[in-house]
Amino acid sequence: MEHLLEGYRRFRTQIWPAERARYEALAKWGQQPDTLIVACSDSRVDPQTVFGAVPGEMFVVRNVAALVPAYQPDAGYHGTSAALEFGVRVLKVQRIVVLGHAQCGGVRAMVEGAPLEARDFVQPWVSMAKSALDDMPRTGDILTQAETAVVRLSLGNLMTFPWIQDAVADGTLALHGFRFDIHTGVLTHLENGVLVPV
Repeated sequence: MEHLLEGYRRFRTQIWPAERARYEALAKWGQQPDTLIVACSDSRVDPQTVFGAVPGEMFVVRNVAALVPAYQPDAGYHGTSAALEFGVRVLKVQRIVVLGHAQCGGVRAMVEGAPLEARDFVQPWVSMAKSALDDMPRTGDILTQAETAVVRLSLGNLMTFPWIQDAVADGTLALHGFRFDIHTGVLTHLENGVLVPV
């Protein structure tokens, strides 16, 4: 715990003084991010760091494997869908970015099965993306292909939300998919189904 408090103290003495005006404006005027990021919970892939963003720029939802479920308004608990609804319908973000990454444990669990200790929630969660594997070639680096396929699937699932579909159709919202390679630091953009270095 002490290292977290030490980090806070560094923030308070080194970062806060220079960023005070930004935080005060965010407190006074509220948040107005132009980008919603769906990212993995993986501790090695922080969207704010990857994109060099500052507080207030991005509305971020993180979950295992950066998965977006299909639109399904029912009595269940839908944390990712709730964040999408708030970001698109209330904050009026201009873009949604799905940020997948290399060495994703959630994608590995989808391909190989979840670890025995993670079968209560991880296994059913990643099973929503099993269809992403159906059209995937079974040669080469399967995990890299699956990580890309999951980004495609999440982008497709975004379009099942009627208010996302409407906003994309009227040009007020754009969807983007990326994959970040932890080892190399290279970010690739999904263009016409293919990853292209940024």
